Amino acid sequence: MSKPAETRTRPLRSVLYLPASNARALEKAQGLQADAIIFDLEDAVAPEEKAAAREALHQALAQRNYGSRIRIVRINGLDTDWGAADARAVASMAADAVLLPKVESAAMIDEVAGLAGDVPVWAMMETPLGMLRAEEIAAHPKLEGMVMGTNDLAKDLGARFRPDRLAMQTGLGLCLLAAKAHGVAIVDGVYNAFKDDEGLRAECEQGRDMGFDGKTLIHPAQLAAANEAFAPSDAEISLARRQIDAFDAAKAAGKGVAVVDGRIVENLHVETARKTLALAKAIADLSR
Repeated sequence: MSKPAETRTRPLRSVLYLPASNARALEKAQGLQADAIIFDLEDAVAPEEKAAAREALHQALAQRNYGSRIRIVRINGLDTDWGAADARAVASMAADAVLLPKVESAAMIDEVAGLAGDVPVWAMMETPLGMLRAEEIAAHPKLEGMVMGTNDLAKDLGARFRPDRLAMQTGLGLCLLAAKAHGVAIVDGVYNAFKDDEGLRAECEQGRDMGFDGKTLIHPAQLAAANEAFAPSDAEISLARRQIDAFDAAKAAGKGVAVVDGRIVENLHVETARKTLALAKAIADLSR
């Protein structure tokens, strides 16, 4: 059974990683144009700083105004010295989700959910076994989102970097299919060359064309490209409105299809058009 529709229509164009140990980054994030923030307690925090970072994040989420941005806390793995304490701490944080790294089974979602209370769970999908079990993971009733960890996946595959991400396609596709089948949000992996604007735009466009809801980012300079790529364009919004109007007119005339710009418009196209307009409205509402 699919998750509720509202969990899938909230904009997730840009999902920015921030180290929870960086006080300046936590302060600056209040003014960034990110749809969601992943406050990272895992890779971005040194072992000796993890406990302090957890407490600093707890205070930051309680005291600072992050507006409509979705607040996701990436904890350490439950097989580490810090993971269980992280998960229990998230239960009392002003967080929208807890993100578990290297998820490889539904049982791992059960484990973190048992520690984090009512906080929704997101899963880092970054290992070959995780790819093969994507459907099982996406089907878990506590899961609301998937985040592709393409750097770790490339490492495990022994893959070389290619602009077309050929080595990633099977894993990306498996997770996309699982997420869409179960109504789970899914965001693409990071683009490491944060000064390469052209490469970032190309990878954002590829991810959007594949069906991802947005992209994870490692630097605020990447926000604008992701926000643009994963938002409906003016042309797409115009087409959606015309498709709906034409189909409504066709139905009123007793017809089952309409024609817009020389192309057949059926009920499935209207459904897509309505989703496009709903996303455009949700994005517009963010700036109000």
